[in-house]
Formats: sequence, structure tokens, C-alpha cells
Amino acid sequence: MGLFDRFRRNKRAGVLRTATSTDTSHLEEWATSRMGVEAYVEPRTTVTETTVVLIAHDGEWTRRRIDGVDGAQKLGRKLSIPVYEVAKVGYPKRMREYTARRRAAERDTGS
Repeated sequence: MGLFDRFRRNKRAGVLRTATSTDTSHLEEWATSRMGVEAYVEPRTTVTETTVVLIAHDGEWTRRRIDGVDGAQKLGRKLSIPVYEVAKVGYPKRMREYTARRRAAERDTGS
């Protein structure tokens, strides 16, 4: 390693990680343990592959990679839950409220 090698930017592009069976099994377990779950598909970006956010009736949510919109639709059919595209419908208000409640609780406890 040369003297200035660590300051040079890595010219290689990053590799995006695709969905794994661990991602899918987490989504399935999470959805079956909550009520009123809906799926929201987030489009692929330059940094992440397509992801799906599962949101429960109380706003609790989880996000994992998924194999495209078709993969999300397949998961939705398997779990009998509706699937929406975030780019078209946005996130539900209950998700934002849940996140705000968690942040307030963390501030109160000093975590």
C-alpha cells in the first residue's frame, strides 16, 4: 500500500444485494404475527434493490429487500395482504405517526 492509497476513492461500483430467503421468511413471520398488515413496494434506487415495507394496523413497520414488484405481488397473494406501490400512493399516515411516537419515546427515555 502506497502512502496515499487510502485517500484514493474506490473506482469499483458497489454491488447491490438482492433479496434472500432470510428476507422473505422475516417478512412472512412478521406479517403473520401482526394484524391488518399491508405491503408497500419501494422502487429500486442507485443504492438499494426493490424493497417492500410491511405496515401493521397500528403503524408498526418493517422493511426488507424483495425480488421486484412481481415478488411483492407474489408475497401479497401468499399472505393474503394488499400490495401498493409507494411511488403511486405514498406511505400511510399511521406509519409516520408510529415513527413519531417511537422517536418521542426514545427522547423521553434518553436512549
